[in-house]
Amino acid sequence: MINIMEVTETNKMVEKENLDVRTITMGINLLDCAGPDLAEVNEKIYNKITTLAKDLVSTGEEIAKEFGVPIVNKRISITPISLVGSSACKTPEDYVTIAKTLDKAAHTVGVNFIGGYSAVVSKGMTKSDELLIRSIPQALAQTELICSSVNVGSTKTGINMDAVRLMGEIVKETAELTKDKDSLGCAKLVVLCNAPDDNPFMAGAFHGVTEDDAIINVGVSGPGVVKYALESVRGKSFEVLCETIKKTAFKITRVGQLVAQEASKRLGVPFGIIDLSLAPTPAVGDSVAEILEEIGLERAGAPGTTAALAMLNDQVKKGGVMASSYVGGLSGAFIPVSEDQGMIDAVNEGSLTIEKLEAMTCVCSVGLDMICIPGDTPADTISAIIADEAAIGMVNNKTTAVRVIPAIGKGVGEELDWGGLFGCGPVMPLKKESPSKFINRGGQIPAPLHSLKN
Repeated sequence: MINIMEVTETNKMVEKENLDVRTITMGINLLDCAGPDLAEVNEKIYNKITTLAKDLVSTGEEIAKEFGVPIVNKRISITPISLVGSSACKTPEDYVTIAKTLDKAAHTVGVNFIGGYSAVVSKGMTKSDELLIRSIPQALAQTELICSSVNVGSTKTGINMDAVRLMGEIVKETAELTKDKDSLGCAKLVVLCNAPDDNPFMAGAFHGVTEDDAIINVGVSGPGVVKYALESVRGKSFEVLCETIKKTAFKITRVGQLVAQEASKRLGVPFGIIDLSLAPTPAVGDSVAEILEEIGLERAGAPGTTAALAMLNDQVKKGGVMASSYVGGLSGAFIPVSEDQGMIDAVNEGSLTIEKLEAMTCVCSVGLDMICIPGDTPADTISAIIADEAAIGMVNNKTTAVRVIPAIGKGVGEELDWGGLFGCGPVMPLKKESPSKFINRGGQIPAPLHSLKN
């Protein structure tokens, strides 16, 4: 049970330290909507989502009001659509009709985003997978609330380099088709390795085939709370620092556990997991970069950044698992450049580069996230960035991802600005040397030796 002292402490964290529940995400299995008739598939999808999720938003708002904890987003994740549409969809345009149906359903129930316009192709692409992937640019250009993800590798299977090559082209095409909105489509498209089945965060959320028919997953966030706690231990030893981060992560996770259980009970849907990721926002004081500075770095990107981030990520996990038996999803520290004012400042000052960000992704949650790159970046360079991140994930047995936004018509030093949670981001420079011959080899990078566990 949560006692009155924890409630009082939680209120302080909400009012002064930017604590929030970042998302309540309802996962919905759509496999029973599959069939050979496209119109019937669309109808079943719309009916199932609008039936199961009809009270999701109102329930979230009621809980936020009653408990005094902001719940920023209410979202839906669904079964990867390449599985649902495999019998009915014969062209990319067929898949776009499903995207529009999903968008309509999301608008009807009032959620912020719906994730799962996805394919899992870590070892090979079926015809259905390829059709869905090729439909992604049109789907994101013609909808508002759809998020899309493609898993191109895993520790167990290796990396599907044919899919990696294709995704470089898809990212570039998506940027072109949404350039009138500062290439916004790419902010809702992520390429993953080792994607989890229960991630509540967009754009990588989908409802895995191992999950229940419907599930409630909750993502909590509190970079500001951690920074505030660390201010009281300036100059103290690493032991004190680590204990402070763990205790703070414990308190944050307890809030998420309370909200998740209450939402599960009221909606009549089983509780799944708590994702305790430190997810920054553009708001002042809600920055992972500022935590790193509070730990003792002059700026994010300085020597020592990777070590500080590794420690932060590990202590967040250790504190979270003491507060809940069901920690899952990504659970760590996010470093999305455009969504973190401290990261933006570090990029603008030249202390944080894409190469340093790649090193940081070896030890934290996810990967190269919300990074604006020059609009004339070749597709094979984007593919190579994806391959590098997938290799980090594959070898280290962790989730990694790439969400880069080619700034069409813009170059280094200029800016893309979407507002809201996506924030704004400076266009970062990339290496000019070509990886074309490497990317165009095709085939599969084999799984690492340590994947052989049996």
